[in-house]
Amino acid sequence: MTKTVGESDGAVDVVDGGVGAARPGLTLAAVAVVQFMVSLDLSVVNVGLPEIADGLNFSGVGLTWVIHAYALTFGGLLLLGGRTADRYGRKRVLLAGLALFGLASLAGGFAESPGQLVAARAVQGIGAAALSPAALALLTTTFPTGRARVRAFGVWSAMNAAGGALGVLIGGVLTQYAGWRWVMFVNVPMAAGALLLSWRGVGADRVRPGGGRPDILGAFLVTSGMLLLVFGVVRTDRYGWGSPVTLTTLTAAVALLAAFLQVERTTRREPLVRLGLFTNRSVLGANAFNLLAGAAMASAFYFISLYLQGVLGHGAARTGLEFLPLALGVITGSVLAVKLGYRLLPRTLLALGGTLTAVAFAWAGLITPNGSFTTDILGPAILAGTGFGFCLAPVVSLATEGVASSEAGTASALLNSSRQIGASLGLTALVTAAAHHTGPVVTAESLTEGYALGLRLGAGLLAAGAVVAVGVLRGPRGE
Repeated sequence: MTKTVGESDGAVDVVDGGVGAARPGLTLAAVAVVQFMVSLDLSVVNVGLPEIADGLNFSGVGLTWVIHAYALTFGGLLLLGGRTADRYGRKRVLLAGLALFGLASLAGGFAESPGQLVAARAVQGIGAAALSPAALALLTTTFPTGRARVRAFGVWSAMNAAGGALGVLIGGVLTQYAGWRWVMFVNVPMAAGALLLSWRGVGADRVRPGGGRPDILGAFLVTSGMLLLVFGVVRTDRYGWGSPVTLTTLTAAVALLAAFLQVERTTRREPLVRLGLFTNRSVLGANAFNLLAGAAMASAFYFISLYLQGVLGHGAARTGLEFLPLALGVITGSVLAVKLGYRLLPRTLLALGGTLTAVAFAWAGLITPNGSFTTDILGPAILAGTGFGFCLAPVVSLATEGVASSEAGTASALLNSSRQIGASLGLTALVTAAAHHTGPVVTAESLTEGYALGLRLGAGLLAAGAVVAVGVLRGPRGE
C-alpha cells in the first residue's frame, strides 16, 4: 500500500509499501539506537585514553586528537550531511552513514599506530555526520506535533543522555577487562542493529527535485577552518600565543571560516545552511546554548575522568562505574523534562537545567588532591546529570521549531554541529588553560588545581548558556 504524508503535518513523503513503509514505532527505535551509539562514541574512549596512549605510543598532545578527529569531522560535516539527507533521502543517507560508521569502528579496533586510529576516528566522524542529522530529521517529520512529539523527543533525549553518560562506564569496563580496542569494536553490533531497524522500519522518502548541488566547498572550508583553529590552540603548549606560528595558524583559521560564510552567502550551489535560518530566534538561541553546553560537558568528562584515575588512582572499570550516578541523573532529568514540558516553556527548562549544571560544576571545582569520589564527585555528578537532562529534549525541539520540512535535516545537523564544535573548541581551550595553570612541575596538587580551574570555567560557560536561554530563546509552550 502506498502512503503519502502531506507537508501540512511536517512529514516527508513515504512512497513504498512493505519494507519501505513507515512504521513509527520502528522508526523511533532505530533513531534511539542511532543516538545512543553516536553519544556513546563521544564518551566511550575517555576512560580508555591512558591505555590507548600506552598501547599505541601516543604523545600527550597527540592523544587529544583521538577525540578531536571524531568531533571535528563530525561537527564540520554535519551541515553537508543534513543537506544531503534533505536532498537525496533521509533513509538512504542514514543507511550509508551507518555502514560507514560500523566499518570505521572495526578498522579503529584493529589500528596498529596513532595515525591509523586517528584516521579511523575521522572516518567515524564522517559516518556520524551523515547518519545523525538524517535520523533526527526522520524523528522530527515522523512526529511533527503534539504529545507524540514530546514523547518521541523524550525517548531521543533519554537515549542521548544514556549513551553519553553510560559510555564512560562501558568504556571503563571494556578497557580494563577486554582491552582498549573494544571501545571501538563495541560500535559494530550497534551499527548493524540500527541498520536492520532502519531498513525495516523507516519509510522510503522521495528525493527532492530541483535545487543546486550540495556545497562541498563550504564543507571543506568550515571543517578545515575548525581543524586549524583547534590545532593552533593545542600547539600553544609549544608555541606561545604571540608566536608567529600560532598567529599564522589562527589567522588562517579565521580566514577559512570567513570564506565559508562568504561562500554560504553567494554560492550558486545549495548552501550548507541558509544564513536566513538564524533569523529564527529559536534556532539561533538553541544553537548558542548547545555550543556552550557542549564545550562545558565534554571538558567536564575529560577532567573528572583524569582526576579519578590520575590523582585518586582509581582503575578504568572503577572510574567508569563512578560515572553511573551522572548517567542516572541525566536519564532522570530527561524524564522529568518530558513531564514538565507539558507545563513549562522550553526556554524555562533550559535556563533551569543550565543553572543547575553550572552550580554542579562550580561545586566540582572544589576538588582536592586528597579527596575521594564520595566527598568530591558524587554530589556534583548527580546534580550535573539532572540539570543536563533537563536541557536535552527542549533544545532539540526549539532548534527545529518553525523550520520548514525541507530544512529539517539542516536544522538538525546545525544543532548537532554546534554541540560537536563546542565540544572540540571547549575541550581545547579549557585543557589548554588547565595545562598552563598546572605548570611544568606535575604533581597531584598541580594536576588537581588545573582540573579544578577547568571545571570552574565550564561552570561559567553553562551560566552563560542559562543567560542565552532567558534572553534569546522564544518557544511555544509544551513543545
